[in-house]
Amino acid sequence: MSDLDAAAWQRLDALADEAIPTDEFYSASEAGFREFLERNWADVVGDREDRLRALLAGEPLARHDWFVRAVAESYYGNPENGGNYGGASFRMIDFDYRPEIDIPHELPPYERPDIDALAPHYRVVVVGSGAGGGVVSRKLTEAGLDVLCIERGRYLERADVPMDHLRNHRFARYGHNVGPELAGNPRVIATSGRAPRTYDPHHAAWGNNAMAVGGGTRVWGAQAWRFAPQDFRLASLYGVPDGSSLADWPFDYAALAPHYDWAERAVGVAGEPGHRHAGPRLRDYPMPPHQRDAQGRLLAAAGERLGWTMKAVPLAINSRDYDGRGPCSRNRLCVGFACPANARGGSQNTMLPKAMATGRFTLATELRVVRVIEDGRTRVRGVVVAAADGRTREIGADVVVISAGAIESARLLWLSGFGNHSDQLGRHLQAHVYVGARGEFDEPIANGPGPGPTVATCEFSHGSFGIIGGGMLANDYPVLPIQFWYANRHRAPAPWGIANKRWMAHAYRRIAMVMGPVQEIPNPEARVTLDPTVVDSFGVPVARLSGNVHPQTLRTGAFLRERAREWLAAAGANGVEPFGAETGAYVSAGQHQAGTCRMGSDPATSVTDPFGRVHGVDNLYVADASLHVSNGGFNPCLTVMALAARVADAIVART
Repeated sequence: MSDLDAAAWQRLDALADEAIPTDEFYSASEAGFREFLERNWADVVGDREDRLRALLAGEPLARHDWFVRAVAESYYGNPENGGNYGGASFRMIDFDYRPEIDIPHELPPYERPDIDALAPHYRVVVVGSGAGGGVVSRKLTEAGLDVLCIERGRYLERADVPMDHLRNHRFARYGHNVGPELAGNPRVIATSGRAPRTYDPHHAAWGNNAMAVGGGTRVWGAQAWRFAPQDFRLASLYGVPDGSSLADWPFDYAALAPHYDWAERAVGVAGEPGHRHAGPRLRDYPMPPHQRDAQGRLLAAAGERLGWTMKAVPLAINSRDYDGRGPCSRNRLCVGFACPANARGGSQNTMLPKAMATGRFTLATELRVVRVIEDGRTRVRGVVVAAADGRTREIGADVVVISAGAIESARLLWLSGFGNHSDQLGRHLQAHVYVGARGEFDEPIANGPGPGPTVATCEFSHGSFGIIGGGMLANDYPVLPIQFWYANRHRAPAPWGIANKRWMAHAYRRIAMVMGPVQEIPNPEARVTLDPTVVDSFGVPVARLSGNVHPQTLRTGAFLRERAREWLAAAGANGVEPFGAETGAYVSAGQHQAGTCRMGSDPATSVTDPFGRVHGVDNLYVADASLHVSNGGFNPCLTVMALAARVADAIVART
């Protein structure tokens, strides 16, 4: 069907120009719609060939919204996909496209070892190189231990992470730009009241937090918040809602504070103390906060008029030269992509290079750990590693640390037969329900420059009547043009045509958003297990996610959603529209996934002890957000790093 004749292409070009006509800027066909469609035929048309025939036969455009979407993708996506010739639409909406920054290799030289070249035994094997695994690898090698870190993803330089606006971890319309591979890595989602469905990694329900060296920190937004002291004792402060598994952490904020200090310096955080409900600090942030743009200044003033405390968002993005890396370039391709300036800290450029420098670190990429090997009833002796070509090996270890993310860590424990001594493994799965509001300003203050979130309020993270916990609200990152079109097209005066195009030209720099994560109430029925029938490309059972969001989480979300609306209205926005927390009929398992290997002092109610060691197993640890008893009303990555540092110190103390 892609071999269309000249008349068919002429018809499609005319329809594309009906969707986005010419004016002082190119029409869709003039900007390369035909080339876009040819390059992206499988994704755009795919199983819609019958609809395409109907469109070519004369059906009106109004009956083919899929085609309107494709035209918008060609026009507002990046030119490398075939449309948007010369970035014409980007000039129309004032979007700075791909600022060129001359940076040498941002990562140390690396040569991937073959599976057969690995040593038969290491002091420590770490599974995963993300926020948790990177910290553990660095801390243990600096303490004198030999470490093998096994990462299923690839070692990606900045140039290896595509700047594709339709395939990235911020907007995964047709895929993403950092692993896993779309084929051969399904998950099964079993929401209450619906038949189980199988999804590929770029679907939102899959819960993808990126799989590559650095894990999710390769493309993260870098909000580096500490949890509030109250977050560690929610059950004591608020009680336990019916149907929930809300509990206190097995230690308090003070126990984690020194590890927060270490993590902030290790990854590099620019911030400002003084947020409402924040815990005491032993040291100031290592860098001053990022400069506020016009949007940040306007929102800060509005929040202060409301009587709210307004402070900077702590970001693991350099505001000045730090640890051998330069400052933020303020580009608009930040979250979801590799940092163009290498200013954003992540495991790949802060933790792993330090581990490599010790000479005691081996990084093995593009390999999978498929099982942890038992050595008697109370110990493990290593792991089984598999390569894509089917070769497997047993690698011995004195200690095994699982840091694969809350879904994959629970999956590996299930596959290995550890951690479910009290029917707790995989339970309490949570991420973050996100809520906020968007509104339109008279002046162009939105979507640039980067890094984006520069002002936040923690006024409602605790202390709101009838609400358990709460959450943080902040302004957002610059939004990709095509992502903006999808999110806001309902606000346009027409779904396509010249009115839609002129709305886009006007609105892109004027519609701003404030949003934040909701303190989720853990649900014991939200769980990761193994699917009984579906396997991955290695023939291994895949993760099955089940359950729903607890109703109390939705109550908190509705409350915060209104505070977001109130904030934008006070700033002078028009047409303010709240969003989020409309339904709990899904599994909350996104990029902030947590809770599936809950830590605690009692083996009857937890998977690990307070130091991440699996109950009943002397030398098997977990070091990622799986350990979280609750996930805070903040982005959790800094807490993952601090907790991993605590786990690593405990391992050193026992060896």
